[in-house]
Amino acid sequence: MGKETCVLAYSGGLDTSALIPYLRENYGVEVVAALVDVGRAKDLEMLRQRALDAGAVDGVVIDAKEEFVRDFVFPALAANALYEEKYPLVSALSRPLISKKMVELAQERGAGLIAHGCTAKGNDQVRFDVSIRCLDPAIRVLGPAREWNMTRPEILDYVAARGIDIPLTKKNPFSIDENVWGRTIECGELEDPWEAPPEEAFTVTIEAAKAPDQGEEVTVGFEAGVPCTLNGERMAPVELIDTIDALGGRHGFGRIDMIENRLVGIKSREIYETPGALALVKAHKEIEDLVLTRDLLHFKRGVEQRLADMIYDGQWFSPLADALRAFVANTQTRVSGEARLLFYKGSCTVRGRRSPNSLYVEELATYGSGDRFSHESAKGFVELWGLPLEVWARRERKAR
Repeated sequence: MGKETCVLAYSGGLDTSALIPYLRENYGVEVVAALVDVGRAKDLEMLRQRALDAGAVDGVVIDAKEEFVRDFVFPALAANALYEEKYPLVSALSRPLISKKMVELAQERGAGLIAHGCTAKGNDQVRFDVSIRCLDPAIRVLGPAREWNMTRPEILDYVAARGIDIPLTKKNPFSIDENVWGRTIECGELEDPWEAPPEEAFTVTIEAAKAPDQGEEVTVGFEAGVPCTLNGERMAPVELIDTIDALGGRHGFGRIDMIENRLVGIKSREIYETPGALALVKAHKEIEDLVLTRDLLHFKRGVEQRLADMIYDGQWFSPLADALRAFVANTQTRVSGEARLLFYKGSCTVRGRRSPNSLYVEELATYGSGDRFSHESAKGFVELWGLPLEVWARRERKAR
């Protein structure tokens, strides 16, 4: 009887490269290393070969960029999803898609095991474990990095002893995760929340003080809640995000430095570079403010926060998350129009917005000539609106 097959969610980095011999030596399995490209990945063939050199029986590269943007990023954008009102869920959004691809590959190869390289302190272990169990409860999930108790220098020694070439040194301080929606940076010097992050941590955004003295404006066009044009030019989804991300980064916009409340119960200092994501959320909100009613906007804000929390907590495939996304999708049918954004010295400000579905009526809003608002109705409206409070106040005065 042959060895059992284990599909490994492979990134090409230190931890997942070390997992290949670790799984073979400690679990007695054959490893199929699968790298899911969700954007910004480089040298994919080199990474695939690295997996084979580390002992994988096969290396698989899966191009999922378009699917990631279409089925995960844009639904999150429709919900203006920001965890703790700051983080646009860069890594959290990719994990359910990577899990989906791992399950599909495991089913195709007849593998009963899926492994990941997440640590015990991170959120990603929850996202992978729970997502995989939702998609196929029969598959067993392995998280060896939760058990091996090796420090980063010890892992470097481990792979070096097995002849695995990883272009890292023990002085490399940062842990990086990157996809089309942004870049996350943690560990090393960043673990002291008092110290400012060093400039070498950033690769997408320039320091605001060194940004161009001349600002740059861009017009973002939406159709049914989906960004589709920049300055009137129609673009494919990934190209559009990459373009506005690079534009914001050139002007020093998009850095996030936050104390984040992890699902596992600890606070963590996190650094993100997300100029494109933050700019698109800002633009999308402006169109919504123009076309959605007050009650719908206010109710949707609560749904957005709940959905952001669920995505962060690894519950993308839950029934409640499905229902919330369905509600959000229903709100987007009229969210079409354009928003003008100005990038300048680390900032992104809204300069204007317009929509064919706008509920803004100048004749009702104006204080100048042409005013069609019924001033006569206002007095009676205010009296009736405040009547319950007036009755309560009169009773309170009598009770004294």
